[in-house]
Amino acid sequence: MKCPFCHVDNDRVSDSRTCEEGVAIRRRRECLACKRRYTTYERVERTTIKVVKKDGARVPFDRNRLKEGLEKACWKRPISDPQIEGIVADIENHVEANFDSEVDTGYLGELVMDRLRTLDQIAYVRFASVYRQFKDVQDFVDELRPMLADPSRRLE
Repeated sequence: MKCPFCHVDNDRVSDSRTCEEGVAIRRRRECLACKRRYTTYERVERTTIKVVKKDGARVPFDRNRLKEGLEKACWKRPISDPQIEGIVADIENHVEANFDSEVDTGYLGELVMDRLRTLDQIAYVRFASVYRQFKDVQDFVDELRPMLADPSRRLE
């Protein structure tokens, strides 16, 4: 592994542990040339699953894009990075286990909303407003109505 700082291919691994619910290995490394430390992740290389967008375009599944969308929805909410990473890993594992080559964006969006609905209602509504392309306040009211009707799911 080349050091990202000095680009020398001479390092040592100081710590290895599983992460992302066992689907990746996190390694702490130290460059023997410049003595700086950095982290690498090792994941199984999987077949590329294509995401079918609303316009019919097909793009490779990108876990980073999924994570960025979740981070925007969870911005300034009491949701930790490990929780977001857990959702991303869960959705990625689900897609890999249930689809061979393609998955629809609608299905991915529903998976994200299912996880956010139980994690944080504000993040859920934020994500839904972008995903479902809310046009006005009535769209928000329509999305909130089922949550407000369920006494066990009251917004706090």
